Amino acid sequence: LYTVIGADGAGVMPGERRTILSERYPGTMASKTQVPSANVFAKPANLTLDEAAALGTSWLTAYSLVFASAGVKPGDTILIQGAGGGVSTAAVQLAHAAGLEVFVTSRDETKRERALALGADAAFEAGARLPRKVDAVIESVGAATWGHSVRSVRPGGTIAICGATTGDQPGAELTRVFFQDIRVQGNTMGSREDFVRLLRFVEHADIHPVIDSTFGLADARAAFAKVLSGDVFGKVVVRI
Repeated sequence: LYTVIGADGAGVMPGERRTILSERYPGTMASKTQVPSANVFAKPANLTLDEAAALGTSWLTAYSLVFASAGVKPGDTILIQGAGGGVSTAAVQLAHAAGLEVFVTSRDETKRERALALGADAAFEAGARLPRKVDAVIESVGAATWGHSVRSVRPGGTIAICGATTGDQPGAELTRVFFQDIRVQGNTMGSREDFVRLLRFVEHADIHPVIDSTFGLADARAAFAKVLSGDVFGKVVVRI
């Protein structure tokens, strides 16, 4: 399912703002749901149902961040902050498959090693000085990494941001932003067209989302607790 409702007016009242499935309309952890028919697509043939479940949120966000918001091209260098999260692992896999040079950061050595195994070209401790400036930064961590993101992107480069898990009030460093001509681009999910391209891409390139762990519905509380703990690499799946 394409999980953004109302992005193009399909299936909603005139003037209704866009929402993510489960924000206003039921859809999360449900055996049945309703969406506009335009939001239903065939599952990529190479993916299991568990893997395909990751595509509608974090993978769509990662695709849109890398290829639309960041605007990078094959041969560019991209920094992905906070290796291990759902968006971050997806961005590593997508960027690698597209021919980008991929740098990642993490406080956790094991997560850095796993990111390298996924296709990252280099992995650094959080806040470490990079060997050179990058063309774009994928930022979902927020306050803890914002300063590093601003210092790591080249003049005229882009910071594409989709979240702020460590807080949304970092020092803005506006002088560096305007003096270096840095573009800051926010991103929430992605367009239906992005979703269609994502589905084709993961099937054509045979990319498989990383599943950290799988829980039954009766253990959903434990699944959420695992996500909140931060001790994850990839996606946590709840089977209905």
